[in-house]
Amino acid sequence: MMKKIFLLATAFSIFACNDTKNAKTMEQAETNKQYSFTEKPYGNIEGKQITEYTITNPSGMKVSIINYGGTVTELVVPDKGGKMGDVVLGYDSLSGFLQSGNPYFNAVIGRYGNRIAAGKFPLDGQTYTLAGNNDGNSLHGGNKGFDKVVWTAKKLSDSSLQLNYLSKDGEEGYPGNLQVQVVYTLTPDNGLKIEYTATTDKATPVNLTNHCYFNLSAGADSTILNHQLQIDADKYTPVNDQLIPTGKIEDVKGGPMDFTSAKPVGKDIEQVQGGYDHNLVLNKNGNGLEKAATLYEP
Repeated sequence: MMKKIFLLATAFSIFACNDTKNAKTMEQAETNKQYSFTEKPYGNIEGKQITEYTITNPSGMKVSIINYGGTVTELVVPDKGGKMGDVVLGYDSLSGFLQSGNPYFNAVIGRYGNRIAAGKFPLDGQTYTLAGNNDGNSLHGGNKGFDKVVWTAKKLSDSSLQLNYLSKDGEEGYPGNLQVQVVYTLTPDNGLKIEYTATTDKATPVNLTNHCYFNLSAGADSTILNHQLQIDADKYTPVNDQLIPTGKIEDVKGGPMDFTSAKPVGKDIEQVQGGYDHNLVLNKNGNGLEKAATLYEP
């Protein structure tokens, strides 16, 4: 059976791994191969050219990204036997990603990932009102979050793509001019790194993330309920009926939110109304990068 292992770290590092012996053999066999960086037209939005950038590493792993929303359109990785497969969901064309029903497939999320209750927040003595796009709440940056804007792309190297976007003061109700930079790097050991940098001229909430949807079976299975998931988190944040965190932090031990040891995603999902849509409070030992979770398709 196919097996894939993914390690998700706080900087969104993803590793599709073979065992150590196979990895060393592959590395030795591929020493003469190079990275490939290509680009091709992907369509137009409001007169702006959308381009798909594809990075391929010496092992054949590749990632494709468009400058609309910083969206990952393809992530092709080898399984244990070396068979390549695309492990992210999505659409085959720009028109799909432009659909109103697109559930943020594989895009950059900002200014603020997740929900802000009632679309309001206080800051420095002032209350700011945001675009309400989720039953009166503000979700994933509002009506036109970072997933729906055209980014400026720059090739940093054959292994790295940089995207830049200036979110102007007042955009979607947020204060301050926010300059955002996202760098995608494909590593030689089949890792995808996504690094975020943001600077602002006013205090403002910023909570950037990526919204990839994974199916590690590369389409062989229609659901991920049998995927084995382990998360290094002893606590989580309960939510109300609008999926807004209540402010409490509770232990996961013994309950359906307990992924401290690997278990199938679907094992306890029926015990959680609406399924898993919660924050897990990661066990952090410092300020550096640490492994957050492991997802495994048996």
